[in-house]
Amino acid sequence: MPPCRYGLIGSGIGASLSPVLHETEGRQHGLDLSYRLIDVDVPGTPADLGRLLDDAEADGLAGLNITHPFKQRVVDLLDGLSPQARDIGAVNTVVFRDGQRLGFNTDAYGFAESFRRGLPGAAVDRIVQLGAGGAGAACAYAQLHAGIGHLTVVDPDADRRGLLAEALSVRFETDRIAVATPEELPEVIGSADGLVNASPVGMRAHPGLPLPVELLHPGLWVVDVIYMPVETPLLRAARTRGLRAVGGAAMCVFQAAAAFELLTGRTPDTERMLDHLDRLLTEGGRHLRA
Repeated sequence: MPPCRYGLIGSGIGASLSPVLHETEGRQHGLDLSYRLIDVDVPGTPADLGRLLDDAEADGLAGLNITHPFKQRVVDLLDGLSPQARDIGAVNTVVFRDGQRLGFNTDAYGFAESFRRGLPGAAVDRIVQLGAGGAGAACAYAQLHAGIGHLTVVDPDADRRGLLAEALSVRFETDRIAVATPEELPEVIGSADGLVNASPVGMRAHPGLPLPVELLHPGLWVVDVIYMPVETPLLRAARTRGLRAVGGAAMCVFQAAAAFELLTGRTPDTERMLDHLDRLLTEGGRHLRA
């Protein structure tokens, strides 16, 4: 069987667990699978996304996962998009097939499955989401598609939050979608059932809290899509206040499993992958926790 090679393009991804997660699952299917990290922060790596795609395709890779900050930028460099990726306006998986570059979004599925498992029975009348980037676009789509009542997207970039709201309004009712500035966050979160952090704040490269802790009111649930560190400052603050809070590990696995199937043609065992990631995070807990 010929080797199966693909990888991940992003910024600051040196600590990513994607290679071991994909390669280990590949071995379970008898695949000679190798997964390459293409980190634009590493000296000598081209920062031009188009060139990185060209180089990967020329090198015979089956495709690429795409992460921060390229999920929206990559769209214009592709030959085709899945219907969901087109609706979301962001891509996290590119498949090289028959001379074409095809874009897919598995983040929305990953978020929906993670939420279903992690917060059963949670109230979803009014939700506030931080972040309107590539991950935020997928999370917003997933929530509205699942039937939440109302979503307010908060982002400091007026163009970014406005473009996301415009894209979502093509697919969903406009009265279910709103945008707000960070300065308006205290007002909109007061009546919210839940908070989703889809911003990079809380990652190692973007340390800190994405909002003042006093805004975490009783009854609010919290989802942080970041999976490294295992316990972000936001998750710690929420749990300290007795709130239901879920991190990004399950979302990471479900989006990875869907990408694995697109890139290999094999159906992965998601429970096995969940157990594997849990072991990896537990074993590395001392240095993965903030």
